Amino acid sequence: MHYVIGDIHNDLKKLKQILKQINITKDDELIVLGDVFDRGGENADPFGVYCALAGLRGKCSWIRGNHDDWLANYTYEYFNTPEKKRHKLAPYGYNSFELLRQRITEVDMRNIADLIKGLPLQKELELEGKKYLFAHAMTFHPDVREEDRYYMRGTMDIDCFFFEGIDGYISMCGHTPTDSIVWKKDRRYLDEPGNSIWCNDRHNVYLLDCGCGFAGGRLACLCLETKERFYA
Repeated sequence: MHYVIGDIHNDLKKLKQILKQINITKDDELIVLGDVFDRGGENADPFGVYCALAGLRGKCSWIRGNHDDWLANYTYEYFNTPEKKRHKLAPYGYNSFELLRQRITEVDMRNIADLIKGLPLQKELELEGKKYLFAHAMTFHPDVREEDRYYMRGTMDIDCFFFEGIDGYISMCGHTPTDSIVWKKDRRYLDEPGNSIWCNDRHNVYLLDCGCGFAGGRLACLCLETKERFYA
C-alpha cells in the first residue's frame, strides 16, 4: 500500500498514532509531504519524529517542505559562523533548532541538514493506471522545472491550481491548512468540515495539511489504493 501523510510539524505523538493505525509493512510506502519540522506545541520532538520516519519498516519518501528547508539553511548558517560571532545571528524563528541542539551533536545536525537539502521537491508515481504528483505546496507538470520555492511555497496562481489541478495527474499537497477560511466556503472536505482532507471537484488535487502543529489541528493520512483516511 501507498500512504500519503500531511505536514507533521514536530508532533511525535500524532505521528505515532497514525503509524499505529496504518501499521506499515516492508512492502508499503509512506510519502511525507514535507514540513516535518517546526511547531508541535507540547508534543514537539523533532529528533523523535526524524527517528520515527527513519525507523519505518517500509519505504519512506520525504518531500522537502519550506520549514524543513529553513531549518537546514539556518543549521548551515549557524555552524558555519565562527563561535565567537554566533551571538550576532538572529535566533531561528521556530523551536526545532534549539530542540535538536539539546539532543544531538553538530555533526548529526549537519547530517540532517544535508539529508533535507537532498530531498526531492516533487515525486511522481503511477499506480493502478493513475499518475500522481506529490509536492509540499504546489505541483507542476513534470516537463516543466520551476524554481525550488515554487514547489515549497507555491505561486500567486496557487488558488487556481487547487481548483483546476494539472490535466492527466492527481496532485497531493500539504502546506495550505485545510481549515483556512477559503476552504470553509467550499465544503469540499472528505470528512468533517475544517481539519480534514480537502479535494477539488475534479478529484485531481488533494490537500492534506489539517493543522498538525497548531492547537486543535490534526495529522492526516490517505491510502492511495483504498482511499481510506486516517487522522490523529
